Amino acid sequence: MSRDTCFIMSYGQREETRLEELYTDTLMELLNDCNESLGFMESLDEFLGDHGAFNPQGETIYVVGDAGVGKSILLQKLQNLWSKKELQTEAIFFFKFRCRMFSIFKDREEISLRDLLFKYNCYPDHDPDNEVFDYIQRFPEKVIFTFDGYDEIQEELNILNVPEVMSPDDKAHPLQLLISLLSGKLLKGSKKVLTARTGIEIQSRVIRKKLALRGFLPSHLKTYINLHFKEQEHRDLISAQLDASPHLSSLCSTPLFCWIVFKSFRHLDTMHDSFHLPETCITITDIFLLLCEVFLSRSVLPAAALLKKRTRCASDTFKKGLRPLAAFAKLALQGMETRHFIYSEEEIAECGLTDEDLLLGFLRPVSEYDAIGSPPAFEFLHITLQSFLAAFALVLDEQAGPSSILKFFTECSRKTQSSCLPSGFCIDPKEKEPFETNEHLQYTNLFLCGLTSKAHTGLMDYLMSPVVLKKKRALLKSYLSTSVKSHVHGLPQYDREGIKKVHVLPGFLWILRCICETGSKEIAQMTARGIAAGHIKLNFCNIFSGDCIALNFVLQHCVKPLGLEMDNNNISDYGVMQLKPCLCNIKEVRLSVNYLSDSSIEVLAEELCKHKVVEILGLYNNFITDVGAKLVAQIIEECPKLRIVKIGKNKITADGGKHLARAIQKSGSIFDLGMWGNTIGDEGAEAFAEALRHHPRLTNLSLSANGITSVGGRFLAEALKENTVLRIFWLVQNELNDDAAPHLAELVQENTGLSHLWLINNQFTVKGIRHLATALTHNTALKEISLKGNQLSEEEEKQFVADRRLRFH
Repeated sequence: MSRDTCFIMSYGQREETRLEELYTDTLMELLNDCNESLGFMESLDEFLGDHGAFNPQGETIYVVGDAGVGKSILLQKLQNLWSKKELQTEAIFFFKFRCRMFSIFKDREEISLRDLLFKYNCYPDHDPDNEVFDYIQRFPEKVIFTFDGYDEIQEELNILNVPEVMSPDDKAHPLQLLISLLSGKLLKGSKKVLTARTGIEIQSRVIRKKLALRGFLPSHLKTYINLHFKEQEHRDLISAQLDASPHLSSLCSTPLFCWIVFKSFRHLDTMHDSFHLPETCITITDIFLLLCEVFLSRSVLPAAALLKKRTRCASDTFKKGLRPLAAFAKLALQGMETRHFIYSEEEIAECGLTDEDLLLGFLRPVSEYDAIGSPPAFEFLHITLQSFLAAFALVLDEQAGPSSILKFFTECSRKTQSSCLPSGFCIDPKEKEPFETNEHLQYTNLFLCGLTSKAHTGLMDYLMSPVVLKKKRALLKSYLSTSVKSHVHGLPQYDREGIKKVHVLPGFLWILRCICETGSKEIAQMTARGIAAGHIKLNFCNIFSGDCIALNFVLQHCVKPLGLEMDNNNISDYGVMQLKPCLCNIKEVRLSVNYLSDSSIEVLAEELCKHKVVEILGLYNNFITDVGAKLVAQIIEECPKLRIVKIGKNKITADGGKHLARAIQKSGSIFDLGMWGNTIGDEGAEAFAEALRHHPRLTNLSLSANGITSVGGRFLAEALKENTVLRIFWLVQNELNDDAAPHLAELVQENTGLSHLWLINNQFTVKGIRHLATALTHNTALKEISLKGNQLSEEEEKQFVADRRLRFH
């Protein structure tokens, strides 16, 4: 295991890079069974432990993430740590499987669990009496399984309507054995790690904990640059080019794309006099064209030429390498059409590929099959590369009619559209429509749009008939235009507070991505005109920073002010940079739970203060510090239409709280402020007390979970006696005790108009509650004082049943 995992093979054909020299952690978020965040995993030491586990009966750790985000290399890292006895576990057996391996078995083929483990995995030489297998059955807790790429076999499992295997001695189809292992019917108590692309759901009862890989944050990217480039000159150059290209930085938050960009830079920089990464709007198509250029340059240049730098001409490289490129593309398309990811030597030869072509890097050997005596087998370097090459084949094919390029669009359109919402239930796989989660087909469509775009006309005209290319481009443009109209009119809409709101569906997101890849301003403008709603909801849509390029490409053409709700996604600081051009027209900015730092707030402050149209600002649960809080305060002061600000659960202390309080004091428009879950303490509470004293507008305020003691409570109570506007005041989960009760009682007795006072989870005893109860008899406006979770017994609570406005439950 140590030997097999010490080199990175996820993105490579040969043993080129040691794992320990390049592996970089990504952002790893823990989720519950409703896909709500439980925080972040700080170290792989916590991976197999109880941290983040929400279902003690489950045995599977489910790891999800987008294409290229690093799921496979994470498993390799775990395997490598285990082999060196550095993984926090007592397991002494580790079986690693790639799910696509299960697709090679024939429909009626049956094997035993022992065969699955020992013929298709670790191949023990000396176990004639089954001692090892018997030990595993007696002590399954000593075993770890990893299954990589569940999404690649999901459709095969959907149509597999057979019972689970209950006995380890029974023979069954390998897919049945997989299901039985995951569900705990076989080797119950063993640990399982399963990976899949985002959006693939499995039964929640088998999941012990769930992890979502979110890609590189800026700090991760900096680490990756330093590992990838040993020379400081190259580190500085690549950092400068990334800083100068927000588009490229956004795409590089995905580790696979980042690896391609860095690999291309290193290779092409050594070959050519001057190589710089693209400065204009770079797309995913550009990234994979770069990778193909690197691979093809290995064949078109003689070895001696590699020692001399020369002027780069990508078109010549593609033209000279067209024969093997077209052959690889043909193989990729055939596999995409049949959901086939592993190829025999015969299949490869039938596409016209030679042994020399295999050395270019597009394919790599599949080691799992060599050890069991099977003929050599190969797979593409990454399934997204296969999607790219399949698109290349569809574009290059001049024999089939132009409409052939729409075949995967048609298949993807069959899927059932579901809104982007968190799910508290796991969908029964049998109820899913075909192609609902076949993201590799969507990527093929995306690459079709990129390859036929005008930006790549110069290259593609060099490789095929310009007349045929023009026909295909026109057909694709017509299809996208029609699809946009259909999607826009089909989006679910509802009215709220007089504003028409629309829920975006996953299919529409792919349409936006395709439009951006085409670079067609005409289609983008038409799409913007078609969005009749004044508010777009994109919550829980798994939007990453690169998607913000596509959103901005369309939304910047919207004429009327628009509400944009993007809570619970993965846009990060890079994504906010991409949205910058369209912020001039966004009146509602909701970016809660999006891993934003102060850098994002700097961008927002610059744009929102410049245009002054923003009315609602949602930044809950990000990484905003006092530096960002000061910038939010600037937005509050300078934007006269701003009514609602939600900035809870960040990293704001007393200093940031003071800036926000002073801004609130000056604002005549703010009526709702949410500060739940910061640490402003008593100093911050005192500053907010001054802001509240005579505020003419603020009606809703939450200072919950801010470390406020009775000292701060006294400041707030005294100030609120002079405030007749505030209606809802939350001081939940602070450190208020009986010392604050008399001051709060005076506030209650003052009858200022306050209607809801929440004091849940504080430290009041029956003594303090008596003060509040007495004062409440003099108050007619207050509808409730919520006191759940304080220091009263059930018997003591009964003393206050006469006034139902005192609520303990």
